[in-house]
Amino acid sequence: MIIIRFPNPEMERRALGYLLGRFSFKTWETGETAVPPHALASLAMEGISFIVEGPAKYEQLATPIRNPAASAV
Repeated sequence: MIIIRFPNPEMERRALGYLLGRFSFKTWETGETAVPPHALASLAMEGISFIVEGPAKYEQLATPIRNPAASAV
């Protein structure tokens, strides 16, 4: 997965609408979006501007494992 950002909220909405149903992706409140490498060409062909930040780190994509709270005895 590759981390990208969009230049403005309108472009981000357009991109997310395009990605939905075509590619798997994950987006964060920080404005970062993780997409598979082959999605980059499709976004560019649709005229959607984006900035490549680099490969996603494991910590960004892994679901945190939580230990349940200890029950009262």
